[in-house]
Amino acid sequence: MAPMPLSPINVGHIDDVQEIRKAKPTSIPNRFVRNKAERPSLSSISPLSSSSTIPVVDLSKVVQGSRDEFHREISNLAVSCEEWGFFQVINHGIRLDLLESIEKVATDFFMLPLEEKQKYPMAPGTVQGYGQAFVFSEDQKLDWCNMFALGVEPHFIKMPKLWPKKPLNFSETVEEYSREIRTLCQKLLSFIAMSLGLNKDTFEDMFGVAVQAVRMNYYPPCPRPDLVLGLSPHSDGSALTVLQQGKGSSVGLQILKDNTWVPVQPVPNALVINIGDTIEVLTNGRYKSVEHRAVTHKDKDRLSIVTFYAPSYEVELGPIPQLVNENSPCKYRRYSHGEYNKYYVTNKLQGKKTLEFAKIQAQN
Repeated sequence: MAPMPLSPINVGHIDDVQEIRKAKPTSIPNRFVRNKAERPSLSSISPLSSSSTIPVVDLSKVVQGSRDEFHREISNLAVSCEEWGFFQVINHGIRLDLLESIEKVATDFFMLPLEEKQKYPMAPGTVQGYGQAFVFSEDQKLDWCNMFALGVEPHFIKMPKLWPKKPLNFSETVEEYSREIRTLCQKLLSFIAMSLGLNKDTFEDMFGVAVQAVRMNYYPPCPRPDLVLGLSPHSDGSALTVLQQGKGSSVGLQILKDNTWVPVQPVPNALVINIGDTIEVLTNGRYKSVEHRAVTHKDKDRLSIVTFYAPSYEVELGPIPQLVNENSPCKYRRYSHGEYNKYYVTNKLQGKKTLEFAKIQAQN
């Protein structure tokens, strides 16, 4: 997941947002109050309409549909990746009782007393454990969110001391869930490759032993949702990200589409998939990672469970040669994924700024 910082990082005091909520404050602590330009205003949020609904991909039609259904859904997948960078997948093959189980253990963990959760602290400058990730200074604005993140695969990124003993079935549930999500990511990447006219094993052959991590996010209700962000705008450094939104949660995920923040309305039992920076680089910008953020709600909380799936750290990445031509010249340099991951996790979330690392700079 993340390298240890080379020198101590002073992040200042970070209040736990669930504890703030319990105290029923009359005002929001200043570190959570965003600058005016960053605040989520109603005018910046797209009204709900069929045209502002992210695409839905039916995986059963790709896996076991007729030839016509297969080609229609692969075409739908291509448009989803090219025009949106986000889609919701239905009939994904993951048991609904497993989705309910992971949601229950995540909720149960966040409802534990603070002193129990603090047994698994996220050290400053790292991204595993309980706390707030991507904080690098004492004056940096904070997200209205508690996070719990764990490295899952390969084994050397796993930190056993951060896997909690409570709830009792937490580890077994996370491991079973992660195996199923890993299989789903492999399927999706094979279909994404086919949508590009590539061999279906292109990504699997390239990625080696893929890196996988899970992060659980809990957003308590906030008395002033107009002043804070649940999660700062960013794109993901992964190849694919799989997001499960808690049932009954507030609508919090928003994606930046045509310079407008569009709320993602959850489809029952669907999983939200988004293209990460890695796929943008490999497809030479044809499929783009998309900036997204989370907002909060005055009365309702929100839970999300997010899986990041990426190539092995040793893999060298760059645009796939078949996707580079006169009409689409090479836009990104070659680099090792470990190099990019280190850069990504040691910078604060700031739109798509980290992707500048990979871009070929225009010559004057």
